Amino acid sequence: MTDTPLPDSALRGAVDLAALAKAREAERARAERQASGAPTAIAAGEANLQALAEQSMTVPIVIVFTSAAAPASETLALDVERLAGEIGGFLPARCDVDAERGMAQAFQINAVPAAMALIGARPAPLFQGAATEEQLREVLAQVKEVAAQAGITGPAAEGAQGEAEQAAPEPLPPLHQEAYDAIERGDMDAAVAAYEQALKENPKDADARAGRAQVLLLQRTEGMDPQEVRAAAAAAPDDVAAQLAVGDIDVLGGQIEDAFARLLDVGSRVFGPDRDAVRERLVQLFDVVGPQDPRVVQGRRSLAMLLN
Repeated sequence: MTDTPLPDSALRGAVDLAALAKAREAERARAERQASGAPTAIAAGEANLQALAEQSMTVPIVIVFTSAAAPASETLALDVERLAGEIGGFLPARCDVDAERGMAQAFQINAVPAAMALIGARPAPLFQGAATEEQLREVLAQVKEVAAQAGITGPAAEGAQGEAEQAAPEPLPPLHQEAYDAIERGDMDAAVAAYEQALKENPKDADARAGRAQVLLLQRTEGMDPQEVRAAAAAAPDDVAAQLAVGDIDVLGGQIEDAFARLLDVGSRVFGPDRDAVRERLVQLFDVVGPQDPRVVQGRRSLAMLLN
């Protein structure tokens, strides 16, 4: 699968406490359904995708795309729900592409079943097509591993089969916990401040750098109408602010290569403070995606060539 952008409408409106409260309520409902043995997936759609992206900052979310015309997609969704209860560590969600056509188009879902993860607000394509249980367990284990490496271990990290003796996760450093708590209550300014203090104390704190970059990205895109942003950028290709805004939307939606290419292109055509602004934004977006990502490695090389 290719990079998968978030739907435009997912970015409309403020990322407010009400949206976060709905996401938490969905999680509580999931736990209740899980205890009763009923299906537990959260219904994912354009209306709540931003809330799910916020929630994925603290627990990974696995979305299965389903259709009534594809019985195999229902089987996959139920398998993911069952494994969420059995192995824990992620929240299951499902998106009915028959009812959410905009979601399917925006995520470039050409066939179902298909699955993707949201980890730290980053979309990660998993697979398209049916999967055996062995394959599914392997993919879900990878999702949990990537999330753990990013310090994302939320309330779903416990298995739902009553494994009360499971070892407690290692506590986060105090400032990271402060940022985590701020994100939970929707106070993004406080989260940024906590991460910045962590970086003052340890400039090599890669987790704090990534966390700050992710929260800043969410802040910048809050309330944006992507269609308007894209139209403004198309009308003014040398308007640095307009191009930076589209780059943010693309990275939030998983269109990493498009975002980097856009900003490197505009950076090659401007100078002075405008080029500095492009460089600073690219560096932030590199932190969002992660230093080991090959697209970041190539992006850094291209940026270095541009600045030389």
